[in-house]
Amino acid sequence: MQFDLRKFLATGSKPYHAEFPCDLSARDFAGARIPEPVTVCFDAVPEGEEVRMTLRATALVHGECARCLDPVTREETVDTEWTVRERDLDDPDFDLPLNEKGHLDVDEWLSQEFLFQIPTVLLCSADCPGLCPRCGKKRTECTCPPPEDEATPADARLAILKSLLN
Repeated sequence: MQFDLRKFLATGSKPYHAEFPCDLSARDFAGARIPEPVTVCFDAVPEGEEVRMTLRATALVHGECARCLDPVTREETVDTEWTVRERDLDDPDFDLPLNEKGHLDVDEWLSQEFLFQIPTVLLCSADCPGLCPRCGKKRTECTCPPPEDEATPADARLAILKSLLN
């Protein structure tokens, strides 16, 4: 959705509200995906010479556990607020996705907010033990015997590091 922010700053006198679906399925969020369309609530409220904008959406994020590679589905919510003045639109360091005509790309703004919100390391649970380095099965299902001597580093070149811990 494109929102004419420049025009709204100049002539907007009433609050603006929009609810619309946003498809983020083609975007990659550090390995996670949002395959289903998200319902977005966007509000713009004039406050003197400023506009206060809010953006809200909840999505089911799909990915893989970083430790055991099991599928992970978790709910993430974006709830952000931004205040804009007319002079902000001409600032080259303005952080919102705005084109040269002053149109705000609300879909891109939402995508950026989800990118910040979704953890870069998804886990199926906080105490996920991961995979066995020997057989590749989940450690909870693994029948491999425990290592005989955990005190000896697997790589002899790392032995000096082990001695520093003692």
